[in-house]
Amino acid sequence: MNSISLYVHVPCATFRVSHSREYGKTYSVPPLSTIYGMLLSLVGETDARKHCGVRLAIAMLSQTQKSTLLRKMRRFKVSSLGDPRNTSPEHQEILTDIKFIVWVESSQESVNPTLVEKIQQAKANPADVKRFGCLYLGESNDLVNSIRFVQERHLSQNKQWLVKSNEGNITLPYWVDHVGSQGTRWQRYCLEELNLKTPPDNSWTTIQTE
Repeated sequence: MNSISLYVHVPCATFRVSHSREYGKTYSVPPLSTIYGMLLSLVGETDARKHCGVRLAIAMLSQTQKSTLLRKMRRFKVSSLGDPRNTSPEHQEILTDIKFIVWVESSQESVNPTLVEKIQQAKANPADVKRFGCLYLGESNDLVNSIRFVQERHLSQNKQWLVKSNEGNITLPYWVDHVGSQGTRWQRYCLEELNLKTPPDNSWTTIQTE
C-alpha cells in the first residue's frame, strides 16, 4: 500500500507566521511542513530529509476559532539566562478545535521502508517507536489529542480541501530551512468545500527541498 489517510485532532495550537515578531500571528491552517514534522515524530524519524518525495494532502473538518493570548516570551538579549531583559510580554494568536484529515502517499519516495510503511508499523506497534517527548503539532506544548486511521464517518463529514491556487489567499511553507530562511519553500493555496472522499489532483503537495 502506497497511501494512507489519518484523522488528526489537536485541541489548540499556533502555527506561527514566519515574519511575525512581537505580535505572534498564526496561519489559519496547519502548514504542510508542520504536518510532515508531526508525522516524522510519530514514527520516530529524526532526519527531516529522509522521506523527501512523500506527498501530502489535507482536508479541514472543523471551523477553527482564533483567540489572542498574552504570554511571557523569552529572547536572549544578554548572556545571563536569568536577566529580566531576556523576557517580555507578547500577544500570540492560537487556534482551537483543529480537526483535519491528512492523506500520505509514498509512491515517489526512494527509501525503504517508506513513510507510509513506517506509520503503519508505528500504529501497529507503538511501543517500538523511539521519539523525544510527546507528539505535538506546531509548538512543543500543542499536543495532539488523537491521530488514527480514517473511518467512513470522517469521510462523510463536510470538508474544506487545501488546494493549490495561484490566486489563493493562503501562503504556507511546505519545507522549512531551520538554518536561515533561504531554503524555505512556499506554496499558495485556498480552501475549497468539495464533496469528495479522496483528494483532488490539485490538493497534493510534494515534500521536497527544491
